[in-house]
Amino acid sequence: MNRFLALAAAIALISPSRLLAQTNQTGTVISTGDGDTLRVQVNGKPITVRLACIDAPEANQAGGKEAATRLSQFLSKNQSVQLRVVEIDRYRRTVAEVFKNGQSVDLQMVQEGRAVVYRQYLSDCAATKDRYLQAETKAKQRKLAFWSQANPIMPWDFRAGKRGTSTPVPAINWPTTPQPAAQTSNCSPAYPGVCIPPGPPDLDCGNISERRFTVIAPDPHRFDGDKDGVGCES
Repeated sequence: MNRFLALAAAIALISPSRLLAQTNQTGTVISTGDGDTLRVQVNGKPITVRLACIDAPEANQAGGKEAATRLSQFLSKNQSVQLRVVEIDRYRRTVAEVFKNGQSVDLQMVQEGRAVVYRQYLSDCAATKDRYLQAETKAKQRKLAFWSQANPIMPWDFRAGKRGTSTPVPAINWPTTPQPAAQTSNCSPAYPGVCIPPGPPDLDCGNISERRFTVIAPDPHRFDGDKDGVGCES
C-alpha cells in the first residue's frame, strides 16, 4: 500500500502536459513557420511543433528570415519526420526534438549557427546536451550565421525587448498610437514568437512587418487564411 501511495504521489507531481505528451510520434511535415516551429500531420491530425532545446532568431530579428528559410530546406512539405515529444506547452504546441532520417534537425540548426542552445530548457535533451553545447561552441568560433554578428542579441532577450542598438529592427506600423515599450504584456497568445496586440482594432498583414509566424487558434486577426498554422505567408 505504501509503495502504491508513493507512486501515486510521484505521478501527481508530474506536469499534466508531460503526461499528455507521447514519447515518440511519426508524422509528415505540413509547413514550417519561423526557425523553430512547424506544422506536422500526426495520425491524421495537424499539430504545431516547437523544436525542443533550441531557440532561433525571431522573424523580425537579424538572422530570423535565414533561420526560417533553412528550416524549410531541412523539412520540405510531406517530409516524413520522427518526434521525440517532451511536453505540450502553454500555447498547446508540441515541444519535441525532430528527426529526419535519424538525424536531429534541432541539433543541425545549432551546428549551422541558425539557432542557439536554449539553456533554460536544455534538460529536455539531457542525453545529448553536451552535443548541443559543443555544436554551439564550434558555430560561435567559426562565426556561422547568427554568430557572424558583432553583438548578437539572444532570441529570448530580443523578445523581452533588450534589443540594444547594434541590430536595427523593422518598425511595426500599428494603426493606433504606439504603446510604450514596457507594455509587452499586450501581446496575443495566438501569435507566440511575435508581439501583436489582440485588438481592437482588427489588423491585416499589411499593417504589420512580421511574416511567416506561428498562429494558434483562435486567430483574432485572421492572419492564417489557409489554416496551416502560419500567418502572413506572403
